[in-house]
Amino acid sequence: MTIHFSVMTYNVHSCIGMDGKVSPLRIAEVIAHYNPDVVALQELDAGLSRTDLVDQAHLIAKSLEMSYHFHSSIQVEEGEYGNAVLSRFPMRLVKGEALPTHPINRNLERRGAVWAEVAFKGIKLQVLATHLGLNRRERMCQANALTGPDWLGHPDCRAPLVLCGDFNALPGSFVYRHFIRRLNDAHRTGRGQRLKGTWPVRLPLMRLDYLFLSPDIKVRRISAPRTPQTMVASDHLPLVAALELS
Repeated sequence: MTIHFSVMTYNVHSCIGMDGKVSPLRIAEVIAHYNPDVVALQELDAGLSRTDLVDQAHLIAKSLEMSYHFHSSIQVEEGEYGNAVLSRFPMRLVKGEALPTHPINRNLERRGAVWAEVAFKGIKLQVLATHLGLNRRERMCQANALTGPDWLGHPDCRAPLVLCGDFNALPGSFVYRHFIRRLNDAHRTGRGQRLKGTWPVRLPLMRLDYLFLSPDIKVRRISAPRTPQTMVASDHLPLVAALELS
């Protein structure tokens, strides 16, 4: 039996669009249009004055009728800021934790990851979603942590699995090469558009967002859709893939 499912990863920029408007529901409309089964979202606000005190993960998940788990990477003002995994299928949170900071400069913005287990059609899919730092050495530390015994190296983190998010790293970088030693880059193995960037939306020359897959998952189609709606909703394009598991 072949199981079909779809996954999206999307840095939503606190739901602040390129027009300066704050609109979690516009982000939800983008997601709804592509109708993924699992969604990883980065840069979500919860209870911050800059985005009208809205819990964005909750509002987006509610409007899509999906379950969700949000992990706060940092406290900002009176609220939180972080990443989430949403699913149309039953899901349990395995863990949500901070990732290592720069070994010397510990004042950089804290980053984190979320690990959820999604159960559907008789399988358990491990989904790890993250947003890595802007500093190269920091990203190296975070990549090492994610492949270590607490995350991908954990005995419960078995295939099939998806590691996705905004890695702030280009193909060919240490971080990229570190992950493709054990996982496949969906953009290189799937049919669909040529290898295009996801940031910035107005001239997306840089590929910063990735779906890394265990070898048992095959890619049917993958795209980073650049439409009038995706070009205004966030500063990143979403990355969405139709996948199959035999």
